[in-house]
Amino acid sequence: MNLQGKTALITGGAHRVSGVITLALAEAGANVVINYHTSADAAQGTAESARALGVEALPVQADVSDLAQVERMIRQAQERFGTVDVLVNAASRFEKTPFPTTDVSAWQRVTRILLDGSFYCANLLAPGMVARGEGNIVNIVDTAALFPWPNYTAHAVGKAGLSALTRQLALELAPAVRVNAVAPGPVLPPPRLSEAQIEDIGTRPLLKRWGTPEDVAQAVLFLISADYITGQILVVDGGESIAQRQEERS
Repeated sequence: MNLQGKTALITGGAHRVSGVITLALAEAGANVVINYHTSADAAQGTAESARALGVEALPVQADVSDLAQVERMIRQAQERFGTVDVLVNAASRFEKTPFPTTDVSAWQRVTRILLDGSFYCANLLAPGMVARGEGNIVNIVDTAALFPWPNYTAHAVGKAGLSALTRQLALELAPAVRVNAVAPGPVLPPPRLSEAQIEDIGTRPLLKRWGTPEDVAQAVLFLISADYITGQILVVDGGESIAQRQEERS
């Protein structure tokens, strides 16, 4: 798909890695609908940066785990641009969820965004994409979809579920709509990490460094443009997921 003149909706697209994805799509020529939940200032700033690239940008507040709010968001996007050609499901809540637990509220917050939210957005946009004979959905998972993370049960299960949803939607929506996912590894340190932790994590990938949000954005652009790829999970982790085997080399 050539993004020039198309419209892309990016959930959670206001800042951090998702914000970089938003601006990469804008730079490629797509008008962008920037979904945010609480990051209003960041969404406005990203919208201004997108407009500076010569495209239109529409920030829209919505909690994607709430179907009514997603329906309202989609209506606003379609009223402004007519169609939405690309959906990037990037909204995520990174919250500890130890197991077992006596409080399931964190589990519900995390999984409803990752699973319900992604399903709601795709379910509402897919009919139009199918009718037009063209569409792209890219889901942002991460390496937690491949390997469990201690104390992050909801995040790991949610991302794994989103990977499964990727393959299922690719099956259901072919051949008109291609559905893929990007699974980033260490590309942007969360604020909670110390300098020592950041340095340690940077030694783990085969490439011995952190990646960047731009690496993820380039993977998203690649999957949108690669017309013979669907139902795939593209891992962007510098080889971290197989680095443990490096010690076995003779």
